[in-house]
This record gives sequence, structure tokens and C-alpha cells, in this order.
Amino acid sequence: MFDHPSYDAHEGVHLFQDETSGLKTIIAIHSTARGPAAGGCRMWNYESGEAMLTDALRLSQGMSYKNAMADIPLGGGKAVIWGDSRRDKSPDLFRAFGRAVESLQGKYVTAEDVGVSVGDMEIVRAETAHVAGLSHGEAASGDPSPVTAHGVYLGILETAKRAFGTDSLHGRTVAVQGVGSVGGYVCDHLAAAGAHLVITDIDQAALEAVAKRTGAAVVAPNDIYDAEADIFSPCALGAVVNEKTLDRFRVKAIAGGANNQLVVPEMGEFLRRKGILYAPDYVINGGGIINVAAEISGTYSRDWVDGKLAKLVETLGAVLDEALSTNTPTNAVADRIARQRIADARAAR
Repeated sequence: MFDHPSYDAHEGVHLFQDETSGLKTIIAIHSTARGPAAGGCRMWNYESGEAMLTDALRLSQGMSYKNAMADIPLGGGKAVIWGDSRRDKSPDLFRAFGRAVESLQGKYVTAEDVGVSVGDMEIVRAETAHVAGLSHGEAASGDPSPVTAHGVYLGILETAKRAFGTDSLHGRTVAVQGVGSVGGYVCDHLAAAGAHLVITDIDQAALEAVAKRTGAAVVAPNDIYDAEADIFSPCALGAVVNEKTLDRFRVKAIAGGANNQLVVPEMGEFLRRKGILYAPDYVINGGGIINVAAEISGTYSRDWVDGKLAKLVETLGAVLDEALSTNTPTNAVADRIARQRIADARAAR
């Protein structure tokens, strides 16, 4: 564990198994310096336990950085469940997951992520109070995906302003990878702004629905990297900027909602050398956790959420400007700021 390449002085990595329900889950707590470790629960049919652990470690670190950049009083954590979300879900499984969360005594607050719905979180709520993204309750905020998507769209505008000299997307082509709960909403915003869309997804039903309402062109999953586009917007899973895809991009900017888009941090420098402006994922996609933070506070306010989201977009712009003025990879600039904010909180505590 301690020499795992994705281990980053995590405060705790917890493995739980419930034989009755079939639950196998990892809850990784990266940092509680700024508050309880908050981050969604992802359900995915991993190839191996090693892949599952790597995902948990990377995602939880990303949540620490995301929450720091969003300037909310939360640390970073993430849960991953090993299983096929289309086949392996059950109330017993999510109740068992709720008990696992409860055993951490408030150090980790969960919510929905890839493969997990608001309804699933309602079942989790039966076993623990440390859950957000609910549809019922005094401060319930529901599915955070629309807020995440709105923030991603605003971040795309901020990135376009620097990549093209204007934030107008009219006539621009955006290649969107993944049109699920976040990507689908992003496509709606982009289409309304006059952008041409090229989209892909492994979910044919979602793909057809988005194409029908936006007029998007559909390509095979592996062909999205070769799309003739101005902007690539990854909104599915991570590690899509890697040694195999790097030379295939024909875009001027990469800005999307997926977590951990760079397979390794060094990819940020390679993008810079190629003249591709990268919006660091945990900055541009922070809208959802801002929405969840409002719910966790116990007094949900959409005005507070919108204000925090506007400030986050300003932060993204500042990161991009510093990177461009200093010829520094954008992810390196964001990482430095996030680490400093976490260190300052730890020192103050």
C-alpha cells in the first residue's frame, strides 16, 4: 500500500466486504484537513482489485484538490464498489455500504457518482446520516449532475476565451466523450450555444437520445480521439489523455467533466508542448461537490451554490492565465494551489 504509485499519504484506506449482499467496496480518505472527507460512490466492474484500488486512491486525492479549489469546508474521499451497476445492484448491497460508511463515524460523507443514483443513496441513508445528494429531506439537493454540467460548460467558455480569443462557441466543434448524467447536460448547453457536436458513448440509448435532441454526429468510442474538433470534452471515465491518445488529438483545448483525465501528471506538460490548453479536471468539474456541500451544511441555498460556482470559474481562469504566462502546465499550477490550501488548513487546525 505505502509504495503504491497512487498512494499520496492518504489518511486511511478502508476495505469492506459483505458476503450476504455481495458488497466489495473501498473507501479511501485522502485528507480531512479542511473538513470531513466528501466524495461520491462509484460502482464499476473493475478488471481487478488492483484497478479498483488505484481508482479509489486517485479519485480520493482528486476530491481533496477539488474541494480545496472550490473553497468549501470539506476534505477529500471516495468510495468505489466492485460490480456491474446494471446487474449487481440490490437494496441489501447499498444498505451494507451504508453500514460501512457509518462505521467511519463521520470522517467520510458519500453521494452518488458513476453507476450510482439518487435512489441508491436513499437506501444508503437508511443506515447512515453521512450521505448527500438526496431527493428528500430538509436540505436535500437531489442529483448534483446538472450543477456539475453547468460548471463544466462555464469552464469550457473560460477555456475557449483563452484558446481562441473569444468565449463564443457558435460554429465551434466540440467532441464530447460520454453523454451520461453529466455529459448529456453538457451537450445541451453546448448545442444551445451554437456549437457543433461530435459525441460517443458505450450506452447506445443515451447516445441516441442526445443525438436526437442536439443534432450531434455520432462516432465509435475509439474514434472520438481523431475527431476534427476545436475542443475535446471528456465526460466519461479517467486516464483518457495517455501515451496512446496524445498524438491523436487535433484540438486546441481539452475541457470536460471526467475525473483524472491525465493518466499521469506528466501528460499536462505534453499537452502544453502540443499547444493544447487543458482545463484541470478537478477545477472545472467542481460544481457538483459545491452543490453537495450546500446540502451537507444543513441549509441548502442555491444562491450560495451559484456564488461558489462563479468563484470557481474565476479560479479556473486564474489557473489558466498563470499557466499561459509562465509556460507551465495547467495541472501543475492547479496542483500547487490545491496543496497549499490543504497545507494551510492543516496548519491552522
